[in-house]
Amino acid sequence: MGEPSLRSWDQSEGRKKAVPAPNQRGFLRGPEASLVTTERDSPCETVTLTTLCRSLRALAFSSRRTLSPSAAPPTALSGPASHELKPRSLQSQIGILCPVCDAEVDLPMGGVKALTIDHLAVNDVMLESLRGESQGLVCDLCNDREVEKRCQTCKANLCHFCCQAHRRQKKTTYHTMVDLKDLKGCSRIGKPILCPVHPAEELRLFCEFCDRPVCWDCVVGEHREHPCDFTGNVIQKHGDCVWELLKGTQPHVEALEEALAQINIMNSALQKRVEAVAADVRTFSEGYIKAIEEHQDKLLKQLEDIRAQKENSLQLQKAQLEQLLADMRTGVEFTEHLLTSGSDLEILITKGVAVERLRKLNKVQYSARPGVNDKIRFCPQEKAGQCHGYEIYGTINTKEVDPAKCVLQGEDLHRAREKQTASFTLLCKDAAGEIMGRGGDNIQVAIVPKDKRDSPVRTMVQDNKDGTYYISYTPKEPGVYTVWVCIKEQHVQGSPFTVTVRRKHRPHPGVFHCCTFCSSGGQKTARCACGGTMPGGYLGCGHGYKGHPGRPHWSCCGKFNEKSECTWTGGQSAPRSLLRTVAL
Repeated sequence: MGEPSLRSWDQSEGRKKAVPAPNQRGFLRGPEASLVTTERDSPCETVTLTTLCRSLRALAFSSRRTLSPSAAPPTALSGPASHELKPRSLQSQIGILCPVCDAEVDLPMGGVKALTIDHLAVNDVMLESLRGESQGLVCDLCNDREVEKRCQTCKANLCHFCCQAHRRQKKTTYHTMVDLKDLKGCSRIGKPILCPVHPAEELRLFCEFCDRPVCWDCVVGEHREHPCDFTGNVIQKHGDCVWELLKGTQPHVEALEEALAQINIMNSALQKRVEAVAADVRTFSEGYIKAIEEHQDKLLKQLEDIRAQKENSLQLQKAQLEQLLADMRTGVEFTEHLLTSGSDLEILITKGVAVERLRKLNKVQYSARPGVNDKIRFCPQEKAGQCHGYEIYGTINTKEVDPAKCVLQGEDLHRAREKQTASFTLLCKDAAGEIMGRGGDNIQVAIVPKDKRDSPVRTMVQDNKDGTYYISYTPKEPGVYTVWVCIKEQHVQGSPFTVTVRRKHRPHPGVFHCCTFCSSGGQKTARCACGGTMPGGYLGCGHGYKGHPGRPHWSCCGKFNEKSECTWTGGQSAPRSLLRTVAL
């Protein structure tokens, strides 16, 4: 009976390796778990379609995991039929790891023997044994001697003794016997598949109810009322079903292969991108380091120049003071000697020269302090421009702010209004009167009402980083305030000073007009704060008439400046017509 055409895939890879040991979890794993050795070592398939040989049975049982405390030990029964007779609670399962997909597989109580036998692997084992001069093949009948021939009718491998006995029996006299060496070029060597329950019977039928192959004894016995048919008659139906599942699975294989290819492409692109970015990082870092080192050399050279300049200035001042000191001592010693040792006549004769010399020495201007200081500071946060395209930070600053040279500027320096923000600017300079050009100084500002020393106004100091500081504050009440501005606990020029805080600016409730007649549209009762009137009963001012100021003014207070503050006090004593004018 021929094998179905759908069994055309090969599962014989990786079957010639050493038997593995179970890992710490008690599972067999690794490619060695698919080992296949001899025909007697019947290979089986797991649910993951991975082939295992029965030589792993002992190791598999050593990693048994009992599902129930009442699980019974394995018996001599083997095969799926005997396994199905056991209650589920009495079955002991063995855990192994699939060497291909690393999935955990639970084996039944029978271990590897209870799995489906991989007959394709059996065929591959036999072919491999034939190519190796029959090493490992033993007779199928006596299981003792090496195989010499094969019965093509029975599909059994026979030794020399069993082959002669095979020919002497009437039933097998005319069977075709072939030497094993003549089978080396074959791609498949058939072998009868025997029933696991009835080892003497060949599986030729298929039980539709139980969905498994059976023999004649099974049909007569356990499956006597089940629908059974020959395998050749049902293979088309079941083969088509498997083919449909295969067709549905193949697109997933192609999709997974494409996904893996895309992953490999992306991984390659990722590696290239990482290498490119790493090269950019190294190039940037090396360039930046080079620029920093060059900037370092410039700063050190600048520092050395500053040291030499200050040192030369100190040496020059020292020489001048030493010379002046020598002249002073000479004049003092000469005059003292003259006054103590000379006669009256000698003193009078030499007095003119001594006096003139002492007067000249007393008029010499000199500084008792060193002409330079040791104020040299490194400012790491200050920008130093660019070097080879890189922004560089860090400057050496020798300027020292002089509070006496610092000035205060701004329109709101001496005036402010309540609840309105006022501000002024502090311009810092050094001892030479030059603008500092940098920030970072400790500015101390205090604004206190003269009559409330314990209620200072909150101030804000903004460093403009260019030697100027923006100082702002918001007084809450009108009055006179005292302002202190200090640097290094020293008052700047003009500090302390006073600020007069006036009440909040009062807007004009009236109109800024040329005259009442024009702004009111000729109303007689409309009045103006300028006090002008017109003939005919008009209470307000008019062009060229008595009391008109001769220029535009506010109707509410009479002020001429359009942006001025209103001084109208209002109240109940105000004329009703004036209020109407204000409303207009």
